[in-house]
This record gives sequence, structure tokens and C-alpha cells, in this order.
Amino acid sequence: MISFTSAQLDTWLAALIFPLTRILAMIASSPVLGNKQVPARVKIGLSVLLAIIIAPTIGEMPPAAIGSPQGMLLMIQQVIIGVAMGFTMRLIFTAVEMAGELAGLQMGLGFASFYDPVNAAHSPVVAQWLGMIAALAFLAMDGHLYMLSALAESFRTLPIGSMIPAKGFYGVASWGGSIFVFGLQISLPLLAALLTTNIALGILTRAAPQLNLFAIGFPITLAIGFLVLALSMPHFITLLDRLIHEGLGTMLNVVKLPH
Repeated sequence: MISFTSAQLDTWLAALIFPLTRILAMIASSPVLGNKQVPARVKIGLSVLLAIIIAPTIGEMPPAAIGSPQGMLLMIQQVIIGVAMGFTMRLIFTAVEMAGELAGLQMGLGFASFYDPVNAAHSPVVAQWLGMIAALAFLAMDGHLYMLSALAESFRTLPIGSMIPAKGFYGVASWGGSIFVFGLQISLPLLAALLTTNIALGILTRAAPQLNLFAIGFPITLAIGFLVLALSMPHFITLLDRLIHEGLGTMLNVVKLPH
């Protein structure tokens, strides 16, 4: 007859629950995998499967029961670590959506907005379109697999029982400030083209005051905006690939203990 003690049961549960907490927090806050369109049972099932795979590779666990104050503190630490990792990657898509909002406003499509179920708010159609392109490119580049690989690596660089160092939190804050730079870089070709177009329309209006600027300006800016968007798509994918790799590097630096 197989028998085991309560201490052994607590050890087995802790070996599964502590990694599962970090994995759940990361998946819930990460892009694509954490979207609201993904059913909750899929997220939980994927997290449990990853926890079962990763748990045997973690090694020695802190001697803390799940229901004890020390165990609750460890679970809170895992939630903070997982959210920090997922938030780091989600900022890339925030930069893409910011670029789409800037582009939509300059094209005159600021009024054309749809409900975005991911952010539970209305966003311009150009921002949603760029967000979908970024999500598809993220999956095509196996970004979700690299993200899960970085998650598994985090249990080696930041074992359970350790907390993100102050340098890691500073790295997340610095990476968050970079979304404005990345958003401007993505939308810069379109902004430059539309700025040149608006200057040309202004000169044309001064040269021929009888022209109706509102009648000819909107179709011209709209056509040039879509043309520049189409021409910049190959460069957009290249920039997105660089941002994803920088985001993965930042994610690993966040969960790396200083030597």
C-alpha cells in the first residue's frame, strides 16, 4: 500500500504550485497568449502543462508550505515576477498601437475607431490593423515560443525564493519609457510623408485660394497615408523583429540576479 505524509504532500504541491503561479501570471499579462479572446481554460491548461514540464527541472524548493505566511509571500513574489515578464513583452504591442494612433490621426482617420476587446476601449482602425499585423508577425517569428523559453530560463536565473532586484525594476521602467521612441520610429515615415503633403496643400491653397482644401485635402492625405503604409510594411516587420528580440533580452535581464 502506497502511503505518504502531509509533509511530503506539501512538498509535492509546492513544487507544482509555485512555478504554476509565475507561469499563470506571465501568460495572463503577456501579448497574444494573454488576450481576452483566448479562453481562460486554455490559459490555465497551458500553464498547468508548462508547470508539469518545468517543475522537475527547477531543483530544490524553499521549505515553505503553501498555506503558510512564507508560502503566501513566495506566491506573491512569483506573481510579481510573472507580471513583470509579461508586461515587458506587452509594451512592444503598446508601441505598435501608439504608432497606429499617431498615423490614424495624421491621415484623418481619428474618428474611425472600433471597440478593442483586448484593451476594453475604442481605438483607431489603423492602430487595430497594425496590432493584428504585429500579432501575426509575432506568431510567425515564433515569438511566443521564445517567450516561453525565456520563462523557463527565468527559473534558473531567478530561482523560486528570490525576488527581482532593484536593477530589474529599473529596467522595466526604462523599457516602458522606450515605447514612445519605438512608436515614433514606426510611424515616422508616414508622419514625414503626411507633413510634406500638408505643407504642399498649404502652399497650393495660398497659390489658388479658390480651391476647397477640405474637399481635396482629405482624399489626398488618405491615399498617401495608405500608400506609405503599404510601402513601409517590409521595414515594419524588420523593426518589429528587432523590438521582439530586444524585449526578450530585457525580459531575461529583469529576472537575472546581479553577480
